[in-house]
Amino acid sequence: MAQRLALRRLLSLTPRRPPAPPGRAFGTSAGRRSTFNVQDGSDFQDRVVNSPKPVVVDFHAQWCGPCKILGPRLEKMVAKQEGKVVMAKVDIDDHTDLAIEYEVGAVPTVLAMKNGDVVDKFVGIKDEDQLEAFLKKLIGA
Repeated sequence: MAQRLALRRLLSLTPRRPPAPPGRAFGTSAGRRSTFNVQDGSDFQDRVVNSPKPVVVDFHAQWCGPCKILGPRLEKMVAKQEGKVVMAKVDIDDHTDLAIEYEVGAVPTVLAMKNGDVVDKFVGIKDEDQLEAFLKKLIGA
């Protein structure tokens, strides 16, 4: 009985945060704003092929272990570029047609696109230094 009373007192002293407004997420970061999931072929055309900025395209799959390592690492590196480049994530199971069109034979496959053209590509995991060099080459820095 005394424990319950003490717990109630403790809970009444703990400040409570108001609930987040609907549709808002906690902890938005620059990395999230510079990264998006491709919804379909026309979305890919609009946001990747017709993008005025260079685009890093991450072809991945939910079941792919290396993709789960590379994806967050790549998002972090793209966010560091402060808007000079954006990142499109393409799930090959949902968008097989895009994977075939861009000759994705293994995941993760990452394309660097500029003005609608593939200008560079790699397959597999890269460390942060290699990713930074890949991005700087794409941006032209």
